[in-house]
Amino acid sequence: MASPTMMQTVTDEQLGRFATLIYKRTGIVVAPQKKTLLSNRLRRRLRATGIATFDDYFKTLTTIPADHSEWDAFLQEITTHETYLYRDKSQWDWFRDVYLAEVQAQSRRGERKKALRVWSAACSTGDEACTIACCIADGLTNNEQWKIDIVGTDIGIDAVEQARQAKFGQRAIRLVPDGLRRRFFTAVDGDHWEAKPALTRWMSFSQHNLLDPLRQMPFDVVFVKNVFIYFDADSKKRAFRNIDAALRPGGMLVTGPAEGMGELLRDYQRLHPWLHVKQK
Repeated sequence: MASPTMMQTVTDEQLGRFATLIYKRTGIVVAPQKKTLLSNRLRRRLRATGIATFDDYFKTLTTIPADHSEWDAFLQEITTHETYLYRDKSQWDWFRDVYLAEVQAQSRRGERKKALRVWSAACSTGDEACTIACCIADGLTNNEQWKIDIVGTDIGIDAVEQARQAKFGQRAIRLVPDGLRRRFFTAVDGDHWEAKPALTRWMSFSQHNLLDPLRQMPFDVVFVKNVFIYFDADSKKRAFRNIDAALRPGGMLVTGPAEGMGELLRDYQRLHPWLHVKQK
């Protein structure tokens, strides 16, 4: 027989309260049609914590401090989606073959210093940041002469801690070309791969909410993919204001292909549905 926890479904009233709580903390909108998904995610937390009901769990979230580990676990349940290295191949082809080639040409002409700063916003477990490092290690000639900073941020503490380990399962690394996997990763624990220092020396990770300003800036490139689709108009404006402030004039903004950012990008030149240049 199923346990009472397994049989619970969040009511419309409960959904509204949890949705408001999530929105206030993250800016993410939980639509009514996500009721079943939210019920499933909440049931996981009830089982993990031993809390009996949705109402009791809601009371817990509203009484514990914002930096409590349960808040982090809850947000991870709500925001986690599949991530893996080299997702969206066309974007990585552009970054390695077009962008890095132009950066090197500018350096040779004396138009820029040998420095490159990239922000992987909402980086989850670091797959995107590690792909950035792979592209640079493979595509930037004499990269040891460059000062390279790859900054990954995410709202989840657990995600950040996992990103710092730079260890990936077989599914996450499945699209990494074999040659790059052999050069830049070491097989560990039977079915995991760990990034070598050639990549990790450039990467750093920290907790950050996109609704708050970021101190480390400016950046040459910002990757913020498949994030704005979860925001309403006000949250999009707040998050974009912080991202725009962190990107230098002439910098590149890489997004998902359908983020619904519209008027927010009025001061950017669109090169692809997912690629935008901040005008000087």
